[in-house]
Amino acid sequence: MDYVLGIDLGTGSVKSVVMSGEGKIVSQKSVDYTPDFGDGGFVEQQPSVWWESTVEAVKAAVSEAKGICGGIKISALACSGQMHSSVFLDCDGNVIRPAILWNDTRTTKQVAEIYTLSGGESNVLEYVQNHVFEGFTLPKILWLRENEPDNYARVSKVIMPKDYINYMLTGNIRTDFSDAAGTVLFDVAAREWSGGMIRAAGIDAAILPEAVESTAAVGTVKARLAEELGLSAETKVIAGGADNSCAAVGNGAVSKGQAVISVGTSGTVVAFLDRMPDKTDGRVHLFNYSYPGSFYAMGCMLSAGESLNWLRRNVMNDLSFEEFSAMAELAPAGSRGLVFLPYLFGERCPYNDAGARGVFFGLSSQTGREELVRSVFEGVAYNLRAMFGLVTEFTEINELYITGGGAKSEVWGQITADVLNRELLVLDSSEGPGFGAAMIAGVGCGMFGSFKEAKNMAVKVGRRISPNLESHAVYNKYYDIFIGLYKANREIFAKLKD
Repeated sequence: MDYVLGIDLGTGSVKSVVMSGEGKIVSQKSVDYTPDFGDGGFVEQQPSVWWESTVEAVKAAVSEAKGICGGIKISALACSGQMHSSVFLDCDGNVIRPAILWNDTRTTKQVAEIYTLSGGESNVLEYVQNHVFEGFTLPKILWLRENEPDNYARVSKVIMPKDYINYMLTGNIRTDFSDAAGTVLFDVAAREWSGGMIRAAGIDAAILPEAVESTAAVGTVKARLAEELGLSAETKVIAGGADNSCAAVGNGAVSKGQAVISVGTSGTVVAFLDRMPDKTDGRVHLFNYSYPGSFYAMGCMLSAGESLNWLRRNVMNDLSFEEFSAMAELAPAGSRGLVFLPYLFGERCPYNDAGARGVFFGLSSQTGREELVRSVFEGVAYNLRAMFGLVTEFTEINELYITGGGAKSEVWGQITADVLNRELLVLDSSEGPGFGAAMIAGVGCGMFGSFKEAKNMAVKVGRRISPNLESHAVYNKYYDIFIGLYKANREIFAKLKD
């Protein structure tokens, strides 16, 4: 029987999963790492850390799979990766400097310059169908040009993190449509690099990699690496996709009317679109999907699970995720009047505001550790609801999945269902992006005949979370306060940033 490998290159860890031809996960391994956080919104990572961690995770997962199943053959692999983060390579294929990550917000000046250079918002939306945000790739390229001209002069290619892993595996440089869409250099509707945006920004189109479908082959694993990793020189490396796209595939969103909420470091709402909308105002992202020929609408918040990580690092003495969930259950819906704005890195959706900041509002003598924790869960859920409302303007949703930390924590999942007043489906597998990458690898090498076949084989609903109507009534009132808090403080946030 053939097997495939899925790799999820995230912000804080890389996960590797081996899937059988029956759609079952045979083994999975994870290796953690920590990005480098600096002043001025700087967030960077040495690509070598990704590569070394990926090698470790792949070797462990493949070795375990062989121990369980015997002499298996890995026919193909595909990688899911964090979007927007920029890896700069020189003409010899060497990394020039640390990668600038998706949640880095140093590029506010460059975002404004892009709108000026392109002739304004209407042209930007015409060129790339999306607004420009600090975390996207093009502003990072311009920042490098303005602040590190010597490094910029050496740039031969700019690629995304998962493309770097594919390059290290094969020696070939390509990206896929779903990752290219997050650069704001890609014409999403036309499925090609945007000549209009490239000319406006004044960059050389040659630094951009060839873009292909997620299911297209990049190459095969180098022979010397194949032996080390437990693969073969015939193992195909499939292009793979952006993490949010792969997560949606892994959760079975392969038809109109299906959507996925993901609560990881960031938080997203992703809805399948069978065609590109005629118009967009840029309030949500419209990107190419890993399902060939399709698109998706996505709202993305920058600090979902990261809000809880921040609380864990700085306030709660490194308590475990399970301890946080237990504490949250001890506080009532509404956290006794405590409302949290989860804008620790600024925000992207529902507000394009790099100056937005996190807030605990309503602290009182009744506020305890339990309320602090629950209010973070609730604040993330409120923001997901705001994004869900924007996404559903493009398509009606009749099947809604949840993945990531929000799915692993019963209390967080229930809070999210209550805030949205929607039933949420949780899969047996919790490895969304890596699972989706494995499905893409299976389709790319022909192990699965189609994405729908892959879903029927691999995607199984483990449980359903039904909303509590009484809690929903409470959350409706606090949701209005949550929305009002940002609006009331928007100008103050701007003053703080200045």
